[in-house]
Amino acid sequence: MTRQLSYYRLRVLRLSASPRAVATGVCAGVFASWLPFLGFHVLIAVSTAFLLRGNLVAAALGTAFANPLTLPAIWAATWEIGHQMLGRDGTATVSIEDVFHLHDPWRIAELWGPVLKPMTIGAIPPALISVLVIYPLTYFAVRSFQVRRRPGAMPPPQAGLTSGGGTSPGADGML
Repeated sequence: MTRQLSYYRLRVLRLSASPRAVATGVCAGVFASWLPFLGFHVLIAVSTAFLLRGNLVAAALGTAFANPLTLPAIWAATWEIGHQMLGRDGTATVSIEDVFHLHDPWRIAELWGPVLKPMTIGAIPPALISVLVIYPLTYFAVRSFQVRRRPGAMPPPQAGLTSGGGTSPGADGML
């Protein structure tokens, strides 16, 4: 898992777009990850990034926020928040097997009110909080990475720290 996170982090940092475009794209992906429309996260993220002039690759990478480890917590949080916002008690009015049959288009229509509507509404507050945290972190990380990668961005070494001219430690017999 750590290796994948490192891969995604480097992939985002190495994008050649502006820091604003990359941060906007990542935020579009993270925002889409909070929505209960599994299988459509990338489409939603890329569309949102396109409208906001964000980086489309960064948007797709940002959807990795929703993964098998985080989805149960995301779904539980959006379910609870959505029911609180709608003034419902949060007890399940559908069975768990109904939720697993979401691939049937007619079943999705039946589950909109009891499942998808509260989860969609409940996704908005945590998604906005995530975006407010992730945007500046991504923006400054990308900007810093791009500045360091520019040719000539590294300051020249200080004159006293070079080992040229036979003044290496121990040359005169002293340590």
